[in-house]
Amino acid sequence: MNTLVNKVALITGSGRGLGKAIAERYAALGADIVLNYSKDKSSTDQVESNIRAMGAKVISIQADVSKVEDIKQLFAEAKKAFGKIDIVVANAGIEMVETPVTAFTEEQFDRLFSINTKGAYFTMQQAALNVEDNGRIIYIASSTTAFPVPGMAVYGGSKTTPRYLVDVLSKEIGYRGVTVNSIIPFAVDHSGIFAEEGSYPELRKSLLDSCPMGRLAEVEDVANAAEFFAGSLSSFVNGQHLLVNGGANQ
Repeated sequence: MNTLVNKVALITGSGRGLGKAIAERYAALGADIVLNYSKDKSSTDQVESNIRAMGAKVISIQADVSKVEDIKQLFAEAKKAFGKIDIVVANAGIEMVETPVTAFTEEQFDRLFSINTKGAYFTMQQAALNVEDNGRIIYIASSTTAFPVPGMAVYGGSKTTPRYLVDVLSKEIGYRGVTVNSIIPFAVDHSGIFAEEGSYPELRKSLLDSCPMGRLAEVEDVANAAEFFAGSLSSFVNGQHLLVNGGANQ
């Protein structure tokens, strides 16, 4: 049985969706949790309440990951509260789909790259500087980094650079026993752009047609992979990218 007792896990963007599922999974395994939100504290308050009900310690810290000083402060406050950080999940991000290359604006480009690329990069940088020896750093990527999809050029591109960072960082800090890996989820039902019933029907159909298992991912599918990478079973798994996509070809 996996256990994260006596571990401290920091998960960015953990007020909803994948971040929420991962935070609650880690808490159920015994970890103390550092939640992060950018603006919507109310959703994070609910996650915090859920985690407290499990008997785990938890704090919520506001930080906009597009701002490096906010990221530094996030890690400083986390260490001040718990004394250490063992696990970091760089999850915070935004999506933009069904937008052709010729239609993207400079503003949209800058927004996606400031959060998805810059935010993830400096989150993992601070993780490398602050995580304990034998710790875990996990990046939540996107299947668009493995399978190009029309309408997702800038979104997929913004998620690709941090994926490469996983390769490099795993080699730079592996001597400390720290593992650095990424999870590459398929489109996730009831989360992100598919949070609302009936959203993006044509894209949903295309994705379902591409998946042999005939469904989209669920947040628990991704939490399962995050549990593996956070625990002792993955202690010699480093610099890897795990597709959680049911065998889909896009």
